[in-house]
Amino acid sequence: MSQLVDLNLSEKVAVITLQNGKVNAISHALLDELNAALDKVEEAGVVLVIKGQAGMFSAGYDLATMKESPEAAKKLVQRGSSLTLRLLAFPTPVIAACTGHAVAKGAFILLASDYRLGVDGDFKIGLNEVAIGMTMHHAGIELAKGRLAPVYFNRSVLCAEMYSPEHAVDAGFLDRIVPAEAMDVAIEQIVNFMSQLNMKAHHQTKLKARKPLLESLANAIELDA
Repeated sequence: MSQLVDLNLSEKVAVITLQNGKVNAISHALLDELNAALDKVEEAGVVLVIKGQAGMFSAGYDLATMKESPEAAKKLVQRGSSLTLRLLAFPTPVIAACTGHAVAKGAFILLASDYRLGVDGDFKIGLNEVAIGMTMHHAGIELAKGRLAPVYFNRSVLCAEMYSPEHAVDAGFLDRIVPAEAMDVAIEQIVNFMSQLNMKAHHQTKLKARKPLLESLANAIELDA
């Protein structure tokens, strides 16, 4: 059985790489492995980096499951929303290394991370749910409302506008972009800075700063259920 998530754990950083096929589909199996990896990162108490494969961070939920039945789709989305909630309240800094396209749930993982580093290139980032006939779930709306630049909320959620990495910075999906060849060095620099933080102070401040969003997201997950 192939691994869908690779965990590389060292003294000051844990790198989780999503590796589920060409589009890094978010499936039940991937969520199982990802949550197990997050358990180990929490225990280690180190900075977390989540990255994708070259050219693809993630294109979102596994389509086979989403098309199986409304109940199957609902269950997968609920689990994905719980992951979002976990990342938003994660006890150590969460860095998303967006290695390419980030669509739907892939973009939501960016919105749930503390620092989002993207690779420059001909990539698309955004929430395409409305464009493909899906009504946005309450949890997705709350997360987008809490993390996107307000002027981009309607364009992203209601109009399913997709952005280049450069414009994704303006919208609030990314914090910074670098050329592909500079990605590894940039990640190392951010990790070095983040690892010097007092992790207890970081976590407590995160929970205070995000309290309204965490509460509204938890309520939205219940509403979606």
